[in-house]
Formats: sequence, C-alpha cells, structure tokens
Amino acid sequence: MKLSELQARVPGARLVGDGDTAITDVTHDSRRVSQGSLFVAIRGLTTDGNDFVDAARKKGAAAVASEGEARSGGPWLRVMDAREALARLSAAVLMDPAEKLDLVGITGTNGKTTTAYLIDAALRAAGRQVGLLGTVQYRVGDRLASAVRTTPEASDLQALFREMVDAGCEDAVLEVSSHSLALKRVFGCRFKVAVFTNLTRDHLDFHGDMDRYFEAKSHLFDTLLDPEGRAILNADDDRTPELRARVQAPVWTFGLERPADISTSSLHLSLEGTRFVAETPRGPVEIKSPLLGRFNVSNILGALGAALALDVPKDVVARGLSSLTGVPGRLERVVVGQDFTVIVDYAHTDDALKNLLETVRELQPTRVITVFGCGGDRDRTKRPLMGAVASRLSDAVIVTSDNPRSEPPESILEEIRRGMPASRGALAEFVVDRREAIARALEMARRGAVVVIAGKGHETVQALRDRTVPFDDRQVVRDILRPLSVRGGRA
Repeated sequence: MKLSELQARVPGARLVGDGDTAITDVTHDSRRVSQGSLFVAIRGLTTDGNDFVDAARKKGAAAVASEGEARSGGPWLRVMDAREALARLSAAVLMDPAEKLDLVGITGTNGKTTTAYLIDAALRAAGRQVGLLGTVQYRVGDRLASAVRTTPEASDLQALFREMVDAGCEDAVLEVSSHSLALKRVFGCRFKVAVFTNLTRDHLDFHGDMDRYFEAKSHLFDTLLDPEGRAILNADDDRTPELRARVQAPVWTFGLERPADISTSSLHLSLEGTRFVAETPRGPVEIKSPLLGRFNVSNILGALGAALALDVPKDVVARGLSSLTGVPGRLERVVVGQDFTVIVDYAHTDDALKNLLETVRELQPTRVITVFGCGGDRDRTKRPLMGAVASRLSDAVIVTSDNPRSEPPESILEEIRRGMPASRGALAEFVVDRREAIARALEMARRGAVVVIAGKGHETVQALRDRTVPFDDRQVVRDILRPLSVRGGRA
C-alpha cells in the first residue's frame, strides 16, 4: 500500500516526502521493523518511540509516523495522535480485518477471563470458528499462544484479527482492559456485543481514581459498541445505571441480587459444581456447570446474554456453557490425592479476594487457609484492604510475596499487615518466600479444609527486582504434595 493511501486514513495527517513509498506493514516496536515497515513512534509509559526512530530507519523502515516534527532521512507522516494513528494505519495496511469479524468485548475488574472462555465455549458449541484474546492466552483458530498482555497493542491486535480472518474465524472474543481503552489499543474497532462484569478498585496507580477508571471502561459502550449491537450489563453493580445511560445500543441486564433481564431460579451450589435455571428474554435455560461459586454464576449469566445476543440457540448455549470444565488459574483445583481442597485463583484485588473467599465459605469447608500477597509497583491502596478481607473471611492467613518487582517484599507485607486487626480476625503469619508460604499452608491443612492460594493464578513466573524466575503456584503445590502422597503420608 502506498504511504499516501495510508495518510488518507488518518484525519489531519501531514506527509513530508514521497507519498508513493510502498508500505508492507505497520509497527510500533523498532525491534520488529523490516524493509518496508512504517514505524509509528508512540509515547509509552516508560519509553518514547521517538527515541528509536533512527534505530528503526537503520533496520529498513520505509517511513515514520509521529506527533513530532519531521526529521531528515526518509518520508515522515506527522499525526495529531500517534496512538489513534497506529490503530488506523494498522487496520488499513491489513485490509481492515476486524470488519469481517463479529467482535465481542468483555470489560470489568473481575470475571473477564472466565466470561470470555464461557462465551467462546458457547460459540464453538454452535460450530462457529472463534478467536480468543485475553489474560491467559491468545487463540487463533486452533493455534494457541501465551498472552503478552490482556489486550494487545493496536498493531499486534490488528495482526491477530488478520490471522483470525485468514483462519476462517467468524467471531473474536476479547477481554478489553481499561489500559487498552485508555491507550486506544482498540480504537476504531466496532463491537457487536459488549459485556460489563463489574467495577471495583484496581489499577488506580494508572487511572488515578475510580471515576477515571470508570470513564475508561465506559468507552467500550459509549463509543466502540455498534448501535445495532447489544450491551450486556451487570445489574448488581452500582455503576450500571450510569453506564446504561451512555449506551446507544439495546441493553440486557443480568444479575443475582437485583431485578434483571437475565436472572436465576432454583440455584444450587456445591463443590461438585453449579445448577440453576436462567430466566432470559428468550425463555428459560437450564444450566449445569462444573464451575464453582456464586460469582461464577454471574459470569455464566453474562456469557449467556452475549451468546443469545449473537443468536446462538438456547440449547446450544446451555451445552457450550456446561462443556467448560475450568479456566486456568480461576478457582482452579489442584488434586494430588490429598484429603483437603487446594484452589489457585488470580484474585488480586480486595473485591476479587472477597468474592473468592465468600464462594469458598459458602461451600462449608472445615477451615479456610489463605495464602496471598500484593504485586509491587502497582496500586498500593488496595494492600491493607486485601489484608482486611483475608483476615475477616479466613481462619488462617499467610501473607507472602506476589510479584514484588522493584519493591522490597518486606515493605509490601508491612502495608498489607496494616489492614489486618491485631486482636481479632484470622491467625496470621508473614512469610516472604512464596514457596515456603505455600508449604506452610499445606502443612496446616487437614481433612475438609480448603487452602486458597490467591494472586497469581495462571502465571508461570515471578517478577523480582532484578530478574524473572519460573514460578507456578499449581506446580509448587504438586511438587510439595506428590512426595507425601507417594509415601502414603497425610496428603
């Protein structure tokens, strides 16, 4: 595609140099530049792409797009907003692949991953080819890849859409993070269905306050959702009325506590799974799911609404939802022959931890032992709040490292300790080493207890100050319990 053709896709863009320059691809990463690339210099959170223009040109960049003044050395496209330009240019050079897909976006603080997997399962049960992008993994057709971030950067996102179209996909199910909305990674995408799970405290280190966090989430509904599409909103969340007022598309609500278009009756929860009847605008749907807990019922209702909005028949939706046996690192049970339950979950906010522990409590274990920490270089305000939740809803708590990154883990543990009452609440221990903390929790467990290991979920590494090391909570549990099981010990 000619550079002048791409220029026409970016309102207000000014071209310096040869408009006939052939462009083969668009990238924001100078390390990925090849002959014929258009390098878009965006300002990141820690680096500025304009500092890598010369490096990009040395690698063969045919042209540069930037908010800055043109520099000598080749064609230059000056744009008003580099992030918007990256999204527009990436889509254009790949022949607008998102327009050939039904896009389903899920946003909210908690529940995005499970809801995305559930929608994916329902669509696949209907025989549709589906692409899936989220926190755990990216899937294009039958090809799987580990997720780099919840929602990829615009150029990577459009490239994945192109792969989906070429693989015969009809739908793309995306977790849409607040970062991706604020940073315009999904700019220009038109969603057929958008699901709002909830809004609780998280990412305030980036957004600043809850109102700006909400504004970022709202963008999916007031700007990116097709007016002829459908919004699926959680009636149990206090922000839903405000969000609903911004939506131009038709709305279905779902909920367990408040009146909603999609609700439940005959709800039964157990350690074996969940059963209920969903009352929907398309009639009742009987649901049997191996997923555990009340908040997964909420996720199922949101996914059910999305699938029905995409015209999947009720019986097919029910079959698809029941086929999902679990989601990596989301209420995931680790079984090594022990006579107590071990659950690994990604819960890393106070509300997510509250939901997780209330779910476990509702299943009536003899004892709840919780292992958790808080990530370094992230929102510090939630640390004492998570400590308070864990102390209130557990019988014993072991506070440990999560991904400390550049912060001293001892300092993070101390901030968590401040939210934990000294004279009441759960028995508390503080163990900096996460492996030792997990071993201690497993040592404390007896028949009928539940050990909850929260915070990292599906993650397979731990980010320390100076390095990243392999670390998978699930594998650590297996490594500790398997020798005991082989020897016929307590586990």
